[in-house]
Amino acid sequence: MGLAIAYIIIAIYSFALLLIFFYSLAQLNLLINYLGYKKRNEEAPKFNLLDPKEIPFVTIQLPIYNEEYVMERLLDNIAKIEYPKSKLEIQVLDDSTDDSVTETAQRVQELQESGLDIQHIRRENRQGFKAGALKEGLEIAKGDFIAIFDADFLPEADWLKKTVPYFKDEEIGVVQTRWGHINRDYSTLTRIQAFALDAHFTLEQVGRNSKGHFINFNGTAGIWRKQCILDAGNWEGDTLTEDLDLSYRAQLKNWKFKYLEDVETPAELPVVISAARSQQFRWNKGGAENFRKTVLSVITAKNIPFKTKFHGVMHLLNSSMFLCVFIVALLSIPMLYIKNTYGHLGWVFEVTSFFILSTIILFVCYWFTYKSIQGSSFDNFVDYIKLFFTFFSVALGFSLHNTVAVLEGHLGKRSEFVRTPKFNINSIKDTWKGNKYLTNKLSPNMILEFALMIYFLFGMYSAIPLNDYGLFPFHLMLFLGFGFVFFKSLTSKA
Repeated sequence: MGLAIAYIIIAIYSFALLLIFFYSLAQLNLLINYLGYKKRNEEAPKFNLLDPKEIPFVTIQLPIYNEEYVMERLLDNIAKIEYPKSKLEIQVLDDSTDDSVTETAQRVQELQESGLDIQHIRRENRQGFKAGALKEGLEIAKGDFIAIFDADFLPEADWLKKTVPYFKDEEIGVVQTRWGHINRDYSTLTRIQAFALDAHFTLEQVGRNSKGHFINFNGTAGIWRKQCILDAGNWEGDTLTEDLDLSYRAQLKNWKFKYLEDVETPAELPVVISAARSQQFRWNKGGAENFRKTVLSVITAKNIPFKTKFHGVMHLLNSSMFLCVFIVALLSIPMLYIKNTYGHLGWVFEVTSFFILSTIILFVCYWFTYKSIQGSSFDNFVDYIKLFFTFFSVALGFSLHNTVAVLEGHLGKRSEFVRTPKFNINSIKDTWKGNKYLTNKLSPNMILEFALMIYFLFGMYSAIPLNDYGLFPFHLMLFLGFGFVFFKSLTSKA
């Protein structure tokens, strides 16, 4: 390896590490915000829902597409929502192309006969995907406020009573609630997903919202002011995360978002890795698409302070961290050989400490979010350590898959909105096998993921002849992470 190539590798490696370090510092700042936040929900002006004159009209939108396994559960749950029937409308925005349409229509008719104002709305095509369905439903919605639930969400009966009152403040455009997980303990995969989502819904959402920084409506389990949606330019289907897109356009127009950590809305996590893959791909590609679409508007906005801009840019770059992590992982083995070939470059390897420091910062940040939900006993801390490193390893294993998504998003490659299949999995006794929405195709990335597993096995072996074990734990986690993703994909026909 020539010295010039060594310097290029060092430069790219160091730059990626630096971006990861800045991201971890942003997370640390959010942790400080989170810990210092005094709950002010009680002090906010609220509608008095005991006074009929103050009860606003609400429309609940249920955007669905081929959800046979969860439709009955969804509709039965929504029918239990406690709110005056004269002020509530439910729109079932059904883009389905399978037999579930007939069953949904039948259940909707039964609910109509029970006195519920519920409509089964069908479109001729899926133009704009979920964003298109929400936009079309909005045109005929009677409500001043629009609550949205994906098919796998199960809001409590008093959900509207806990969220609608905050719209008394006319500057509030969105009230978002925290996601819960009905099948958190189903498998290692669901525990990891719950772990990552909990960090977002505590540390990030509270940390940003408490200081007036931009947050995002999470696509579901939240409620919009109709006027806010229209003022921000309505739903647009040009990114795969239409929720993030509209959220930023609304906040750039000075609308405030209210996040309620104490209001939990339970939902089902994907239990098969192919479903987690499609969801991860959509979220990460959509994040990159929104960075491309929105970042200049955030940077040049004259109505928001510098710190809000910084957190906004880091938020939009969230998914791009997978690209940085993948670069660091890929180059770590060449870096090991550079270190042992060119002795005078040894000082450069001090930058590796940035990655260790970043990991420690994330470990501390995620502990505070974990204990806020799971508790802070010694046993919980031991469980947390195991879960953190399992999560970290599997996140590394997803880095190739998510890097492809991020690159497609930054390069502007368009792709279809691929929904995450639902399973109606509530406990360990339930099974996903036989689900007709699962594809039998193997992901083409799997070949590369297997190759990377072998590559990092070689990285671990390299420590022996070089007598340099500094990167051994990192390569071990990469080996286990890519191995987990590969073998899980193979056994569940990803």
